[in-house]
Amino acid sequence: MTPSRSVRSPALHIEYMTQKRGLITDTFKVVNKARRGGKRDKCPSPPIAGGIVRLSLKPEPPQLSERDIDLQGLKKFDLEWKFGPCTGISRLQRWERAALHGLNPPQEIKDILLKQSTDQEYTQSLWCDYPL
Repeated sequence: MTPSRSVRSPALHIEYMTQKRGLITDTFKVVNKARRGGKRDKCPSPPIAGGIVRLSLKPEPPQLSERDIDLQGLKKFDLEWKFGPCTGISRLQRWERAALHGLNPPQEIKDILLKQSTDQEYTQSLWCDYPL
């Protein structure tokens, strides 16, 4: 024989189902989680000799030579479309054409081009190796 279950009446069953039981979070204890990084101790960093503290985390870029700086300026000039197209002509010709049309090209570029007038890397634009 199987043990008999207590049988509830339908009225008790409806009353049981309609009772307000609360939220599931009411039955569990609230636990605050620790932050991922945790608390950091506030300890001052040791002073550097001379009293100067560097806050930069980025490594310093390598020092560029004068030639590299000049070539970067010339490349920037080549990429400026407001001075007109640069294919098929030298940088100095392009600078002079831009000046003639009132486009105000940088004077530093002309100075660099006149100073290094024999070096192909200075006189020719970035696009000189590409056919027209």
